[in-house]
Amino acid sequence: MLIIAGLGNPGAQYAGNRHNVGFMAVDAIQRRAGFSPWSKKFKAVISEGEIDGEKVLLMKPQTFMNLSGEAVGEAMRFYKLTPANIVAIYDELDLPPGRTRLKTAGGHGGHNGIKSLDAHCGKDYRRLRIGIGHPGNKELVHGHVLGDFAKSDKVWLEPLMNAIADNAGMLVKGEDSQLMNKLTLAVGGKPEPEKPAAKQPQPPKPAGQSHIRQARNGGKPNLPTSGPMAEMLKKMFGGKEN
Repeated sequence: MLIIAGLGNPGAQYAGNRHNVGFMAVDAIQRRAGFSPWSKKFKAVISEGEIDGEKVLLMKPQTFMNLSGEAVGEAMRFYKLTPANIVAIYDELDLPPGRTRLKTAGGHGGHNGIKSLDAHCGKDYRRLRIGIGHPGNKELVHGHVLGDFAKSDKVWLEPLMNAIADNAGMLVKGEDSQLMNKLTLAVGGKPEPEKPAAKQPQPPKPAGQSHIRQARNGGKPNLPTSGPMAEMLKKMFGGKEN
């Protein structure tokens, strides 16, 4: 079983905030066929379903962002899961708008929702970060994060949410690099080039043997027939022919 937890703040006044892009992502997944209506459990709203044969629990913690880990940790313990069974989706100031990154574990980067997950679930869960851009001034960060997406953001926001939902099977199966390429293409970016296969080491060539060594080992050497070397070899081997 996999828990996919989108992070955000509950309430209509926060619905369009950049800080709520995690909620938006799990909403997009939930709208696909096969998921139950949202219901309340684990200090969250949840929806159950299957993706590519794997049972999935979608979560939107209702504890407000700073206490997100309380809800996700409660669900993790109820189902006897580990951090490896959790994917958190959330906003990232330090990525350009629409850019995504997916990795396991890491630091919280000052994100209070991730601080809470680390405290209640451990750190070894997968993290899908969605870039919302930085306003350029630390004093503007609070208003930027809790501000609504601009109309111009729809150019990448809607395609990205659809791509996350359409390719959720890759998220479930751990096909992280393939998913990243899909999400990059969805917002008009270029996918990461495939790394060339490592060259296999070639076995060393057998060292050549000198005329003298070939003769001593019983082999038939290719002896020179004239010159100083020929005279020396004749003296050493008595002029015998092989």
